Amino acid sequence: MLSWGRFRRSAPGLASSGRALLYRSGVGLAYLGTVRADGGPRVHPVSPLLVEDGLYTLLTVSPKLEDLLRDDRFALHTFPLHDGEEAFYLTGRARFPRDQALRRSVAAAFLAERGMSGPPPGFGQHVLVELHVETCVLSRAGEHVTWAAADPHREVGRHREARYREYTSSSHSE
Repeated sequence: MLSWGRFRRSAPGLASSGRALLYRSGVGLAYLGTVRADGGPRVHPVSPLLVEDGLYTLLTVSPKLEDLLRDDRFALHTFPLHDGEEAFYLTGRARFPRDQALRRSVAAAFLAERGMSGPPPGFGQHVLVELHVETCVLSRAGEHVTWAAADPHREVGRHREARYREYTSSSHSE
């Protein structure tokens, strides 16, 4: 498991592409997948923040926060584009830093990204969550690049979507 900073140093091209896709609308936006108590998936939009060497989000007290407190595994996926096939997907484990200076820094980044002069109501109750990276997948123009923290200096795989087209072609439609 790597912090965003260590991931960025291990796979700079993937991290740069991931950052661009997380922030393609001007602010960090992604879907966060967590594991419910019954083992099922839960997916909600979040605002990821790349601050200093970390990937963070600020979560309200909610079922998704409760999921992460019980089972720290997560998946994070960028919002889809209307005009492209690019996507960035991470898996890993959540951490809960208690450093108040770091929380202030992340909160300031959140407000600055949105051009807000002050925090919205209840913002002080949000919990700081750091997302550590275990694997990632970058999908661009039909090519997928995968990476894993187990061997951070080497891509796990690269494949083209062509091998899947045969199955999805019109010859298989009813």
